[in-house]
Amino acid sequence: MMRFMMKLHWISLAAIVRSRLLLAMLVLLAPVFTVTAAGDDRTGKEIVDAVCRECHGTGVNGAPKIGDANDWIKRASQGLRSLTAHAVTGIRLMPAHGGSAEATNLELSRAITYMVNQSGGQWTEPISKSAEKVERTGEQVVALACIKCHKSGEGGAPKIGDHAAWIPRVKHGLDPLVLSAIRGHGGMPARGGVADLTDNEVRNAIIYMFTGSK
Repeated sequence: MMRFMMKLHWISLAAIVRSRLLLAMLVLLAPVFTVTAAGDDRTGKEIVDAVCRECHGTGVNGAPKIGDANDWIKRASQGLRSLTAHAVTGIRLMPAHGGSAEATNLELSRAITYMVNQSGGQWTEPISKSAEKVERTGEQVVALACIKCHKSGEGGAPKIGDHAAWIPRVKHGLDPLVLSAIRGHGGMPARGGVADLTDNEVRNAIIYMFTGSK
C-alpha cells in the first residue's frame, strides 16, 4: 500500500512539473505570435503603391482609375466583400491577388478601401484579421449617409418618418426598395454614397426612415 501511495505521489509530481513547463513555454512563445500577427499586414496605400498603382493609377486595360469617381461608383456599389473576392481570385485582365501572391486578403481589402476613398468614397479600412465588423443600426446609417437628403426631402427624397411619401415606395415590398438603394436611384448614389454599407445596413436605414424611429 505504501509503495502504491508513493508511486501516485511521484506521478502527480511529474504531472505538475510538466504542466508548469508547458505554461512557461506558452508564456515565452506568446509574444512571438503577437508580433507576427500584428506586423505582417501593410496599409492600403502601401499595397496600392506596391501592387495596384501600375494599372489603377492610369486606368490601363479598363482598370478603374484612382481618383475617378465615375470609374468606381458602380464597382463600389458591390461592397467591400465582393470586390475583395474579385481581387483574390482575379477578374478579367487582373490576375489573382493583383499579381502579387504575397498580398494577403486583408491587405487587398485595405487597398480597395484606399482606392475607393481616393475616388470619393467613405469606407472604413479593415483593422485586423480577427476584428469583427459590428453592424450599424438604421439610425447610425441614416446619420452617416441618408440624412442630408432624407431629412429635408432634397431632390424629391422621401422624408424620414413621412409615411405618405414612403408607402408608394414600399408597396411592392421591402426587398425591391433595398435593391434600388444598393444600386443607386435617380440622384441617390449606390449605397447612399457610403459604399462599405452592407446590404443589411441599407435595409436597416430604410426601415428606420420609414418608421421614423428605432
